[in-house]
Amino acid sequence: MIVLWLSILWVFASVAVACLPMRYQYIPGVALLIAAPVLIVAIGLHVGWIAAALALAAVVSMYRNPLRYFIGKLKGEDPKVPQ
Repeated sequence: MIVLWLSILWVFASVAVACLPMRYQYIPGVALLIAAPVLIVAIGLHVGWIAAALALAAVVSMYRNPLRYFIGKLKGEDPKVPQ
């Protein structure tokens, strides 16, 4: 039951961060992005791998631009940050 409430809290926090201006999104957005794998693993352990796969798809969908940025940095590219 606690995993459900943590998941709901994470979603609401992500939506709240998305409503902030871009310059204020970086720190809370990275914190939520770091917390996402922990939450996905917890969902997988408590509910099952199908629910964890759906949660992973949701996280990748919500954080596709930051993930593109970090993957580009890992590749050695110089990705552009929105203003």
